[in-house]
Amino acid sequence: MYEVILYYNFTPVEDPETFCKKHKKWLKKSGLKGRVYISKEGINGTLGGTPEQIQNYRNYLWGIDGFENSEFKTDEHDAIPFAKLVCKVRDEIVAIYEEGLDPKEGGRYLPPSEWKKMMESGEDYVMIDVRNNYESKVGHFEGAITPNVENFYDFPKWLEEAEEEIPKDKKVLMYCTGGIRCEKFSVLMKKKGWDDVNQLHGGILKYAKEEGGKYFKGKCFVFDDRLVVPVNKETLQPIARCEITGKPADSYINCANMECNKLFISSEEGAQIMDGCCSVECKQSEYKRPFDPNNAFRPFRKWYNYFDDDFKERPLQKQ
Repeated sequence: MYEVILYYNFTPVEDPETFCKKHKKWLKKSGLKGRVYISKEGINGTLGGTPEQIQNYRNYLWGIDGFENSEFKTDEHDAIPFAKLVCKVRDEIVAIYEEGLDPKEGGRYLPPSEWKKMMESGEDYVMIDVRNNYESKVGHFEGAITPNVENFYDFPKWLEEAEEEIPKDKKVLMYCTGGIRCEKFSVLMKKKGWDDVNQLHGGILKYAKEEGGKYFKGKCFVFDDRLVVPVNKETLQPIARCEITGKPADSYINCANMECNKLFISSEEGAQIMDGCCSVECKQSEYKRPFDPNNAFRPFRKWYNYFDDDFKERPLQKQ
């Protein structure tokens, strides 16, 4: 059994390039795989390896000045869900492209137990899912607003458009996968005039571990080969539907047409019908990859060609 960790720390890094080179050298020697991004504002990573390798990394990061308080969300998996190791410098460890957003000025942390009590209290609030639409599509908290945005850096524009619909005196609850996006979006909301802003500490993954995922519908999208993981084990039924058959499904695959490569939800039946494609047009394309039904639901890692600032390996998109 292997472990997968998700973590971040907004501790300033004076020389990101040097920090990154040293970090990457240690990671390569350790044998860990995954993605780590470093910037002047801190570190953001997700890694997979044996329990011993993961613990050694925790100790290594905790031993660096300023990173002693780094928190890790940990899950178990029967394989390492990463093809390789990537460790690079970014302008932001989670990109929203808004200047002056200091996480120290963000919303109040709600531990999972308090978050659950808040949902059960009957108190009036608005809950915002601070993730992309392809994430909330397969799983979200009951009653949450799920913005129709494709990238985290689209959220400032979404907030401008939603400003009139969310009263400034309303209590705001927000959540994301592991907590990092709320660190910045909560600051933005406070700067725009909302006072009572609260964020789920540790995100969906910590809530699933500590509270069993109650009130969460569907599954949680993750940025590795697993693609989705269970949250509330009492309600594992898909809330999304296959884009081919219309039947319940929550598995993402990439369109077999290499000119499209769209990431879409498909059941095994739908994948068989369309030879792994998202449409009839794509099925007829001369640039179609051979469809292998036995491996159709394994991520097509070799077709990914870049990393976006949402910390997700994005598939090629038709320009």
